[in-house]
Amino acid sequence: MPRTIRVAAAQMGPTQLADTRAHTLARMIALLEQAATQKAMLVVFPELAFTTFFPRWLLEGEKLAQFYERAMPNPDVQPLFDRARALGVGMQVGYAELTPDGKHYNTAIFVRPDGSILGKYRKVHLPGSVEPRPGARFQQLEKRYFEYGDLGFPAFRAGPEWQGGILGMMICNDRRWPESWRMLGMQGVELVCLGYNSAAYDPNGGTTEDSALRTFHSKLVAQSNAYMNATWAIVVAKAGDEDGSGLIGGSCIVDPNGVIVAEAQTLSDELLVADCDLDRCRQGKDKMFNFEAHRRPEHYTAITERAGVIEPH
Repeated sequence: MPRTIRVAAAQMGPTQLADTRAHTLARMIALLEQAATQKAMLVVFPELAFTTFFPRWLLEGEKLAQFYERAMPNPDVQPLFDRARALGVGMQVGYAELTPDGKHYNTAIFVRPDGSILGKYRKVHLPGSVEPRPGARFQQLEKRYFEYGDLGFPAFRAGPEWQGGILGMMICNDRRWPESWRMLGMQGVELVCLGYNSAAYDPNGGTTEDSALRTFHSKLVAQSNAYMNATWAIVVAKAGDEDGSGLIGGSCIVDPNGVIVAEAQTLSDELLVADCDLDRCRQGKDKMFNFEAHRRPEHYTAITERAGVIEPH
């Protein structure tokens, strides 16, 4: 019997600074209801789904504090959780987390169809800088607003609602680092869920990257790493023009051979649906990427011994 999950990638168009939480939640609930109509079992939302991508702005005090969630769920987002439970649909959703001890993380969670939490992930690879770049119209201040994730790259064994699958999460920049995927691959991951808010320009300055190149890179890393770890990948954008700052789209669902099976056509709210047979991961996991048979970790020590490059003499 195939172990098939019908999944939905819930791409979101732009969320402006002035948008109310009620307005954003209504959009998310509409996508959730559309997914339920198509009998999706799992809906994946983007990174920081409840807010604009606030790390582009230099903010302090309450102007910054308003973007963090002190619990998940909480009264401001409860309507989404209530609707998901009523529909019997699970989800993965990203948000800015403020912990009881005052730490800030870029976080995502898996929520089962009954509303319970299967697992949590905190973003490890934070891009950008702590200090703003002088003269830049838009910043990339994730290192200023978030701590590095402290949970590693956990994989989670789902129950029958998701065919007992092994699920993992990443957030945005994590997808560009093969170590993220391999850590999940080493746990037998069968479905990677990843939300992002990626700029349609070089967020660190310069003119060598445009929206087309950055969209190409986004798909490239999803396809290649899905193949090299024999896993499905659901890669979901928040896209479009947020207060004059462009975000790429390129949301897609990728199979364990690295083939895109569903792909967004817009920079707006858009739902992609695909049937993911988790047993299709076996071809790669048992043959080409049979890690136990073929990996040689004794030759990979530099990967964990240091962060930077040491050039040969």
